[in-house]
Amino acid sequence: MLPGSIQITGEALSGAEIKDICDNLKENSVRLLSVRGCQLSDRDFGRVCRGVAESHSLAQLNLNLGVVSTINRTKQLADALKANRSIQTLFLHGSPLLDAGLVTLNAALSTHPSLVSLDLGDCMLGDEAVRLICGMLPPDGAKSGLKELTLSANPAISSQGWARLAIAVAHSSQLRVLNLDYNPLGDQIAGMLAVTVASSRTLEVLDLEGTGLSNKSAQVFLDMVENYPTSLRVLVLAENDISPELQQQISDLLSEGEEEEDKDGEACGSSVTPREKPAWVPHIITASKKPGNKGSTETHISHAIFGRDRILFMK
Repeated sequence: MLPGSIQITGEALSGAEIKDICDNLKENSVRLLSVRGCQLSDRDFGRVCRGVAESHSLAQLNLNLGVVSTINRTKQLADALKANRSIQTLFLHGSPLLDAGLVTLNAALSTHPSLVSLDLGDCMLGDEAVRLICGMLPPDGAKSGLKELTLSANPAISSQGWARLAIAVAHSSQLRVLNLDYNPLGDQIAGMLAVTVASSRTLEVLDLEGTGLSNKSAQVFLDMVENYPTSLRVLVLAENDISPELQQQISDLLSEGEEEEDKDGEACGSSVTPREKPAWVPHIITASKKPGNKGSTETHISHAIFGRDRILFMK
């Protein structure tokens, strides 16, 4: 039997529902578990974490919107992640982790053998958390690392923290998607990120929606895509003080670059383009944003499982 999905959104979970979730986790019949925005007791949260620890089939875990609400729950999740070997995608968007919470999770996240996508948007993170996150972006294939990172709506991160992240991303041998939307970045930090994009061999998607940018930033990105070859395919600049004309020019140039690569691949008689398309699909490509916790945004994965608010079990 193929593993299925359990998705419940914004409800108070009963003991019977928790038991059903845990039983399915332990029987390796769940590939995707989402209890986004749900209310459950500390005891029941611990039971779910023990089920996650024992599961060999779970690939995606969504605890968005306040499910991990205390440092004790953060510790329980860290213990579960240390034992689990199968999770590829972890959503913690809208969890009040603070830097202390990421310190607690760091060892489990940075050593997890399968984790490639991490959403830490709106988690009240600061510079210490960024320092730890940079350790999850190893250079030159030294070890496996994140392919997709979301840090949306973490306004406590300083310009020094963003500079540190920009350097780590520039040298990362894995990262393909970086979501920094709804942070007060401004033109100076955007300039750093342009250098990051120009340096990176892997970054394909950069989301800078609502980050306080002006035409100055857009002009820097335009010059970059006009004059330098990069891996970038998607640059999101919506909700900034940037003219529609500049945004369209950038978008057109990025589209032209991808079309030229496809033609080059076909001319070589190969089904693989010079930048090979990954089997792993970044969530941002098919996701839409929706209001999340405390007025920020949470990436809502429309192509996967969230067509309805509540699906108890789906195969």
